[in-house]
Amino acid sequence: MEEFLDFLRFEKRLSPHTVTSYQTDLTQFAAFLRQEYELADMRQATHPLIRSWVVSLMSQRLDPRTVNRKVACLRSFYKFLLRARQVEANPMLRVKAPKMAKKLPEFVPEEALNRLLNNFQFEDNFGGVRDQLILEMLYGTGIRLSELLGITDADLDLAGSTVRVTGKGNKQRLVPLNPSLLLVLARYRAARLAEFGPGGGELLRTDKGTPLYEKLVYRTVKRYLSQISTSVAHQHPHALRHAFATHLLGKGADLNAIKELLGHASLAATQVYTHLSVDRLKSVFDQAHPRA
Repeated sequence: MEEFLDFLRFEKRLSPHTVTSYQTDLTQFAAFLRQEYELADMRQATHPLIRSWVVSLMSQRLDPRTVNRKVACLRSFYKFLLRARQVEANPMLRVKAPKMAKKLPEFVPEEALNRLLNNFQFEDNFGGVRDQLILEMLYGTGIRLSELLGITDADLDLAGSTVRVTGKGNKQRLVPLNPSLLLVLARYRAARLAEFGPGGGELLRTDKGTPLYEKLVYRTVKRYLSQISTSVAHQHPHALRHAFATHLLGKGADLNAIKELLGHASLAATQVYTHLSVDRLKSVFDQAHPRA
């Protein structure tokens, strides 16, 4: 297991959060094999045993997405073992993941977001301008939370109005910065300089000057978005990424361009936002057409 986790960390370069999730899934699977079949070596698991674990998970009424993630973890694990010649055959080839109902991404309405970013009075100190920058960066660029935390001063090209972000698989891309975001960024850097003096490294800092971390960003986003939406599904960083893509598509942006901005590996991942636009068009039609 440790060799596999190292493979994920250093060769696949997956995020620490993803590696921890895989470790939890494998630990749970190993415990199931020991408890139900007195099997101590996961390399000896057969597809009927793995299927029985999947059935066990479904009987616990877990979210199908959670079960699918665990199945995906085992697929990667046994593929790794097969390449390393630790198993003679891949027992996952005949294991099917449960079907999932398609769930459209949650996003914050455009009007509400503009009202927050344009009219809300953020505190006139380092923490206040940093919080504003977090919201502006997530909504203004559509980047992931992990990508936001990874941005350094060296990644900024203020003259070219772009930022270089490092996404999944260590792939880098350039994302444009809009004028309002550049203004907030300039204010933040001035406040950071006054608070902590010159220095490179991570762009975003805590009130103590240490690099920003995930939980603080979650708390920050939830605190502000809860003022414009009562839906818990709207009150997290990824909802701003969804809003970025949905609002661009609603304004006529090309789907391929949105794909590049989001850093998606395939267009299929971006096409989910077309469903949101169609639903919105249907809503407008139902409200406005005389025969609707």
